[in-house]
Amino acid sequence: MSSNIQAMIANVAVDNLDDAIPLYKELAGTEEVRRFPYKELELALVGPFLLYSGPVENYISQAGTVLVGSLDPVLGALAKADAEIIEEPHEVPNGTRCVARHPGGSVFEYLQLRA
Repeated sequence: MSSNIQAMIANVAVDNLDDAIPLYKELAGTEEVRRFPYKELELALVGPFLLYSGPVENYISQAGTVLVGSLDPVLGALAKADAEIIEEPHEVPNGTRCVARHPGGSVFEYLQLRA
């Protein structure tokens, strides 16, 4: 699915890296995971996702916008991970939009731009 992701802006706060990494590997379409410490946090880079765990109240958590070529593989990955679909795919002025809450609590907007 990694070729499906066209661009994204996201830092993801998670409770536990080991629990969160499988979902993000599926979403990014990669097995490559780089883990490293930063100050009081544990971080993992999974494709275009930067996950962090630790005393996140000291840091800013952002919801993310992900631009995709197709929503179908995203919806499949989210269903497999039991993510909550907050907004089902629907038409917006610039394409088709879906909003989901990942199991760790982070919220992402997935946007398939109109051709």
